Amino acid sequence: MAYDASDPRASLVTASKAVTGRFTAAQYARFYETKPDEESPGIRTWYARGQNFIIAYSEVEAGAVLSRSAQPDEYALLLPDAPMAVTIRAGTEEKPLGGYSLAFIPPGASSITATAKGRLTRLFTPRSADLAALCSNAAAFAELDPRIPPLQDWPTPPDGFRIRTYSLDVPKEPGRFGKIWRSTTFMVNYLDPAAGPRDKTKMSPHHHDDFEQCSLVLDGAYTHHIRWPWTTDMTAWREDDHEYCKGPSVTVIPPPSTHTSRAEEAGQMVDIFCPPRMDFSLKPGWVLNAADYPMPKG
Repeated sequence: MAYDASDPRASLVTASKAVTGRFTAAQYARFYETKPDEESPGIRTWYARGQNFIIAYSEVEAGAVLSRSAQPDEYALLLPDAPMAVTIRAGTEEKPLGGYSLAFIPPGASSITATAKGRLTRLFTPRSADLAALCSNAAAFAELDPRIPPLQDWPTPPDGFRIRTYSLDVPKEPGRFGKIWRSTTFMVNYLDPAAGPRDKTKMSPHHHDDFEQCSLVLDGAYTHHIRWPWTTDMTAWREDDHEYCKGPSVTVIPPPSTHTSRAEEAGQMVDIFCPPRMDFSLKPGWVLNAADYPMPKG
């Protein structure tokens, strides 16, 4: 790991494992360059996936309904823009939600009705097989990366599943990295927005041994710098990536690549992990809804 001393992640304690075998490539889905993967009246949706997650980015008109009839697990809804508004229904619950918010929605039947025109992003696991099949990069996951353990949900909240909503309007706090929430399936880190190009002398190259990272660019532009280890098997080496991605886009960063992202202009990026990260969860005060979602025992 290489963090600037001012970066809260400099306090994380990690143990690296020996690196062997071949490596999985990173994935880049630039939604602004492609047609939607799915269209219906008032809804345009782009899909991209990692091994353990699916990102569904939608542009919707007021009155549009996004529904799930038999959702197998909890999923997330991100409304990054203040003017956006929806009504969420799940089971017997109904809850209005304004923009600049995050929601976790229970398994089973549910719907999201847009009450204003705008954009929204839903986060699913590949257990939603119908959505996995729609992903523009589905073929890249025909074979699974053995470095990433099988997806295992975190514990159910003590009071059971229900619609849980959170405002993204959380004051910045010294020593806390971004704004982090978790559920049984996802961890969402709504990073501090970039005010402009990132200082080239304060980058943060680091790696993850056994989990992938999704970097969702909503606005602005970022360059993702990714480097794979050199092992004794030279045929497994990969060239570095230096990929420029505007919003909206999704980058899937596989383990154990070293990576860091540089804002090229003012913008907003969200880091997504499935399942939640243990190291972030162990940091006191970092997970803003820790009281709602317990950690695994032990």
